[in-house]
Amino acid sequence: MSQPVLDIKELHKSFRNLKALNGVDLTVHKGEYVALLGPNGAGKTTLLEIVEGIQKPDKGTIHLFGTSWHENKKELRHKIGLSFQDTRFVDRLTVMETILLFASFYKVPKKKAAEVLEKVKLTEKANAFVPSLSGGQRQRLALAIALVHSPEILLLDEPTTGLDPHARRDLWHILDQLRKDGLTLILTTHYMEEAEYLCQRIVILYQGKILADGAMDQLLSSHAAEQVIEFQLIDDLAPPENLEKLKGFKELYFEQRTQKWVLKVDSHFSTLKKFLSKVGQDNLRLLETRKKNLDDLFISMTGRHLSE
Repeated sequence: MSQPVLDIKELHKSFRNLKALNGVDLTVHKGEYVALLGPNGAGKTTLLEIVEGIQKPDKGTIHLFGTSWHENKKELRHKIGLSFQDTRFVDRLTVMETILLFASFYKVPKKKAAEVLEKVKLTEKANAFVPSLSGGQRQRLALAIALVHSPEILLLDEPTTGLDPHARRDLWHILDQLRKDGLTLILTTHYMEEAEYLCQRIVILYQGKILADGAMDQLLSSHAAEQVIEFQLIDDLAPPENLEKLKGFKELYFEQRTQKWVLKVDSHFSTLKKFLSKVGQDNLRLLETRKKNLDDLFISMTGRHLSE
């Protein structure tokens, strides 16, 4: 296999008494789209900042394109594109002027600015001043800045947090289109659907450690094969006894956040008929069946939701 784009070994980072990273190993190859998934405080941003050269690890090694920030800072700055959750722009500049400003830092030809604006669907806003942009348009401008020098790896730190669903989907589509350029992407997020839509590989990070690493289907089949029946009962009734005797029963608990009972079974197809006969259809306010998802997997591993 070719040399990895990113190779991290036994990475540690602490801030006073907080252990942000605790022995992280991660290898990423060219063209991979990797999601770093986890709740706030999991260590995602710290890991990304070390990859970006903003933070230095306390212990461990990190190599990008076979070299390190200590050995070849100038080269790596030209190979990496960065986009943050909140990017501050100069209000008195237009969209095109903003792109040209950042292009000048890398000595990129001016024609590149127009090409990048086309990629992020901001051509019609080229002469608009930054304060007039919507939240989604500002994030697309931040993405354009990250792409203007044609980086080989793109690092995005929760780029769609706070955006409405339509703006979020617009950004996903643009990132998906960039695959054909052979770009490598590392994305931090706590949105399950974002990781599932964009990335072939999911890395679940919690309390500074990697809990799971693999393709979505692989993770769910190896760690979370069960299926889920969620239900609410009329007048807040308690579920009947002996549900644990249902075929394929795994677990039953009440989810305070959603106010639903969660029943985990091997297969809801083989369990649902007997479940309905025990509970009684007239006693049900709500009934949903689904496959186990990443949030279920995360809860089983940590006892917390990804969005917490």
